[in-house]
Amino acid sequence: MTPPATFSFDSPGDAERAAELRRVKALATLVLASTLALFVVAKWLVPVHPVFGFIAAFAEAATIGGLADWYAVVALFKRPLGLPIPHTAIIQSNQARIADKLGEFIQVHFLEAGPVEAKLKEIDFGSFVADWLRDRKRSDDLARFALRLLPEAVSATESSGLMTFIIRRMSSQLQAIDLAPLAAGTLRGFVAEGRHQILFDDLLRVMHETLNQTETMAMIREKVRAELPTLLRLYRADKFLVNKIVASATAFFNEVRSDPKHPFRGEFDRMVLSFVDRLGSDRAYIDRIDGLKRDLLARPELADLARTVWANTRSFIERSASGETQVLQHHLAGMFVAAGEALAGDAELRGEINKGLVAVLRSFVADQKSGVSTFISDQVKAWDMAQLISLIEINIGRDLQYIRFNGSLIGGLAGLALYSVEFLLRWL
Repeated sequence: MTPPATFSFDSPGDAERAAELRRVKALATLVLASTLALFVVAKWLVPVHPVFGFIAAFAEAATIGGLADWYAVVALFKRPLGLPIPHTAIIQSNQARIADKLGEFIQVHFLEAGPVEAKLKEIDFGSFVADWLRDRKRSDDLARFALRLLPEAVSATESSGLMTFIIRRMSSQLQAIDLAPLAAGTLRGFVAEGRHQILFDDLLRVMHETLNQTETMAMIREKVRAELPTLLRLYRADKFLVNKIVASATAFFNEVRSDPKHPFRGEFDRMVLSFVDRLGSDRAYIDRIDGLKRDLLARPELADLARTVWANTRSFIERSASGETQVLQHHLAGMFVAAGEALAGDAELRGEINKGLVAVLRSFVADQKSGVSTFISDQVKAWDMAQLISLIEINIGRDLQYIRFNGSLIGGLAGLALYSVEFLLRWL
């Protein structure tokens, strides 16, 4: 069972309020004793002069009013004189009912959807988040906190088998990808943007440079020389032919490279587009690409690479969390600050964040308000009522004691008025 809740009386001003309460209590008791004494004296002096009858009537009624209000004030908190009088110690006797009603009141009047939503809409959550993230120190603290959690998250991922599940899931997703249409679509976009012509120009440049290299020309000359008759070889016709071939090829390459509308470029376009169409529809190409994909995914080197990347990533995270390196922390903090700056400059995004948080918090409060009511009720039921009553008396007891003063005064005046009416009726 939860132990009774206790309250502190060390808050500022409690000692002064307690002393003031004792003073007012003593003064109210003194007033009650004074009215009683006045009643006795005035009653004794009534034969001396009729005016003492009026004084006695006032004092008698004032004493009765003071006693009645003393009883009412005391009965609110405890049993007067410790006597088991019914309907006294009202707060203590009704602790459970007060607790239930307080919880119900909070649930009905404070946690209803309308007031909660209206209050939440007054809060600019987006601006708060933006201002918080833009503070460099806070972003550094957030980055440091996130880094401290990362090693544990990595260890939990490995030990829980989540990593194995992720790898298997990724592998199955990769196996399910149909690469042929994807490659065909990528190449078709590549051609539509004219980027294949850049590749074509680079290919022409490489061919031109290769043909004009001494080694290449020597190799072509040897091939040509081997095919020529002996007579032509004596006249060094091979060198002449090679020079002509290279010069013609170079001129052709230069012509194609300098003319964006050269017919040869159109032939190259048709060749590439034909290949793209076959790549996306030809079963042989599709099967070959799928086979290459399966062979690649089945390679042990790929699994070794994944394990190496993961081990290096984990090591880097651990070193960052221990403070050995500050690189990741600085990047995270910078990312948080940049996010805050971006959020501060995007009113539409802040509005969406506010709407989302209002909806989430409104739903959360609606789901939990009965639990809040029960929690409040249970807490009040667990309070130490003796301490709670002392706390209430310290804070509002002084005002309650003035009820006793008012009771004595009003009771005295009422008694005086009734005695005056009686006195007049006797003389009529």
